[in-house]
Amino acid sequence: MTRTPTSNPWVRRFKPLSDSRARLVCFPHAGGSASYFLRLARRLVPAVETLSVQYPGRQERRREPFCTSISELADGIFEALLPQLVEPYAFFGHSMGSILAFEVARRFERSAGSAPVRIFASARPAPSTRGRGDVHLLDDATLLGEMKRLGGTDPRVLEDGDLLSVILPVVRADYQAIGTYACPAGASVRCPVTAMIGDSDPVATADEALVWREHTTGGFDLAAYPGGHFYIDENIDRVAGDITAVLAGAGEDGSGAGDASASPVTGGHRPVEAGAGGVRPASSECRHLG
Repeated sequence: MTRTPTSNPWVRRFKPLSDSRARLVCFPHAGGSASYFLRLARRLVPAVETLSVQYPGRQERRREPFCTSISELADGIFEALLPQLVEPYAFFGHSMGSILAFEVARRFERSAGSAPVRIFASARPAPSTRGRGDVHLLDDATLLGEMKRLGGTDPRVLEDGDLLSVILPVVRADYQAIGTYACPAGASVRCPVTAMIGDSDPVATADEALVWREHTTGGFDLAAYPGGHFYIDENIDRVAGDITAVLAGAGEDGSGAGDASASPVTGGHRPVEAGAGGVRPASSECRHLG
């Protein structure tokens, strides 16, 4: 089946690949943009073609009004992706993007007659786990402190008043969207979910990430990497390798990657169990990779 190159402002295709084994749609974090996934996309070539979602109100869409609800964002993304995707495809969401990946997958399963072969839910507690809902109401100084706490933004940017005047409204709008999100009771997807966390992330602990298994009727696994909320930055090769290993089993009929037992996440992560001691290797053969 022939794919049509994207010209939709919601979707950025970094490098069209006509012979890729699968496609990966990436959903950015709050305050993030499509370009955050450029490094990951380069490492997935040539096996996986990467499409990255661009939310309104930033970069080339900076003149567009913000979306301040997850449902509004998910509806827009779904409509934009619908004519773009050819099976097999998977979703990768980071932080707020994990919730959007989940909600867009629900829309595909309900309305499109196709579905992702897997969701990679990165750095985010499960949809039914409620976090702080008031971050978007914080004053600028406190919101800036929250951004510094989580990392992921060049410290020089956070010291530039002109840049902050552009960035803070974007962050505030995204925090409003995620902070007011309420997962519908019993909401789940049929595709497998791989939860991915940094082992020192203050936002998404192993216990919170494990709750993702309640939101899928497919397989589930959990992978922990050294690092905090933006663990991807320091583990980019490992993350790319793990994604590629999982999607390598995806055939044109969508089979393979959806079978958690047939295509486990392997490589740079540590399989984990959760308990009173926090994140720990699932077996004595797994070692810390920091």
